[in-house]
Amino acid sequence: MTPHISRKRSTLAIATAVAAGAMLAAGLTTGASAEPAKDATSAGAPVSLSASTRADLLKDASADRAATADRIGLGAKEKLVVRDVVKDADGTTHTRYERTYDGLPVLGGDLVVHTAKSGKVEGVTKAVKATVKVASTDARLGKASAVKAAETTAARARTSKADANAPRKVIWAADGKPTLAYETVVTGVQKDGTPSRLHVVTDAATGKKLYERQAIENGTGNSQYSGKVELGTKKGGSGFELTDDERGGHSTFDLNHSQSGEGKLVTDDDDTWGNGKPDDVQTAAVDAAYGAQLTWDYYKSVHGRSGIKGDGKGATSRVHYGNGYVNAFWDDSCFCMTYGDGEGDKKPLTSLDVAAHEMTHGVTSATGNMEYSGESGGLNEATSDIFAASVEFNAKSPEDVGDYLIGEKIDINGDGSPLRYMDKPSKDGQSLDAWSEDAGNVDVHYSSGIANHFFYLLSEGSGAKEINGVTYDSPTADGSKVEGIGRDKAEKIWFKALTTYFTSTTDYKAAREGSLSAAKDLYGADSAEYKGVDAAWAAVNVK
Repeated sequence: MTPHISRKRSTLAIATAVAAGAMLAAGLTTGASAEPAKDATSAGAPVSLSASTRADLLKDASADRAATADRIGLGAKEKLVVRDVVKDADGTTHTRYERTYDGLPVLGGDLVVHTAKSGKVEGVTKAVKATVKVASTDARLGKASAVKAAETTAARARTSKADANAPRKVIWAADGKPTLAYETVVTGVQKDGTPSRLHVVTDAATGKKLYERQAIENGTGNSQYSGKVELGTKKGGSGFELTDDERGGHSTFDLNHSQSGEGKLVTDDDDTWGNGKPDDVQTAAVDAAYGAQLTWDYYKSVHGRSGIKGDGKGATSRVHYGNGYVNAFWDDSCFCMTYGDGEGDKKPLTSLDVAAHEMTHGVTSATGNMEYSGESGGLNEATSDIFAASVEFNAKSPEDVGDYLIGEKIDINGDGSPLRYMDKPSKDGQSLDAWSEDAGNVDVHYSSGIANHFFYLLSEGSGAKEINGVTYDSPTADGSKVEGIGRDKAEKIWFKALTTYFTSTTDYKAAREGSLSAAKDLYGADSAEYKGVDAAWAAVNVK
């Protein structure tokens, strides 16, 4: 399989996508108009917004934020900060906000206001239901205590070369009890070579650690390549650049085994890139750029979302990170995806499902923003797996057929087995098939199994079956038989829930409620799809 890019972006990839009925991006609208996303089936389906329409909606929401805060009953010291907006075909808008209290950021204060076309507020989805209020915003302890606590936490988290950034004063509300606190970010390098950006929240009165989370969101994927492909490149001053102006200017950079910096933009003299083998440094760049292209096309054509943030702007990809680094990660601070070259620098983790997984971390950060810890972290990680599988199916590549296996090509286990299984997650020896009270204490890559299993059951149903040559046999926690509603509908429900009902503190119970609301919006409360969502959650013990 030889990744090969011919001169400039031709119509070959588009023609293939049209034939497959899956990958041709829907055009953005202009002015104040908006069109339903591809295959929108109801008034509750999201519409595709042009950059100008989205900007106007955000501007209007920002201008009206004081009135909105009053309408939804926030206190006098609370203010809203607009983050994102989604609009449905019936004119309903779902505006996502962060919250401040007396000028301080409220962690866990995010919320989504659902407003009808008439302007009436139909509901509010909050990360925390508690009233945000503290006795005083004067800290009893100084910032030095927060730095010390954060550095201790970083050491226990096996982070090396750590330097604590200056703490910021915040209101910690995510656990339901608003508390004056400090948030300190400890940066460095983790033991496996992954960058570290550890957020530590400490009580400003006692110094007690309240919470920690790792901001670098990583995952593994397969290392196969996609054969001859067409990619977006552009003519530069002295040759060609691996920059795709048709997809927001997404660019691919070569880190040359460094673990910091942006890297060098990948260029070529004749616009023919890579040889399909890791001995050519361009090969990994080809696959990373191609994966980003197909993921962009998927979100745009299936969900009407133009780019990770929905603003039409591309991210960046960085390849050849470190030496022998067997992972890939998304970093919101640089708005970039970064890929290692695998064991012995011979298996770059630059495949399609890796790109989709990492780009989806960015989409999640811009929408539901589920904290990368506890049950919300499991949902965050599962969301990346869910859409990685969706992009893979959508691509209809003969080189890598769609499946519900994660990392099936990379052979990290050394025996040809996948990294994760969506039909029965516990087959990897660590992931959870169903929810239990201990789910929040499990590593997010394994608690993600609950939502992965839910998505498989919702899509395909329980029991034995064969899909694209892969055999599955999915059990249920309660012994019930689940009928699938089809992957196309399942992925639309999950995207709707992510962008309009999930928040930073969403746990599995809230995810069930949010996805039921999404199914109701899209298909109706009496629909087979709504009942399918309910049955699939019950089958993984989320009720």
